[in-house]
Amino acid sequence: MPDTVPVTIEVESDDAAALADPATRARLERLVRRTLRPTGGVDRLFAAMDALSDEARRRGLTNEILDAELAAYNAERRDRPPTA
Repeated sequence: MPDTVPVTIEVESDDAAALADPATRARLERLVRRTLRPTGGVDRLFAAMDALSDEARRRGLTNEILDAELAAYNAERRDRPPTA
């Protein structure tokens, strides 16, 4: 990844051993990035949702279809007996 620098943090010895696994280390690096810059994730989420919406509309999904599906779902939920 461009423009990265190594950072040293203190962890328990068992945790340090787990970081020898490249996949675990990569997950931790992503977690640190998301923790330090949380808004970037939200922007990516909205972009993904917009792309999904655009694709659904391209395939013929309309507000009327969504409204009908939501109404059917709500009706099914109303007809179910309450769970304990």
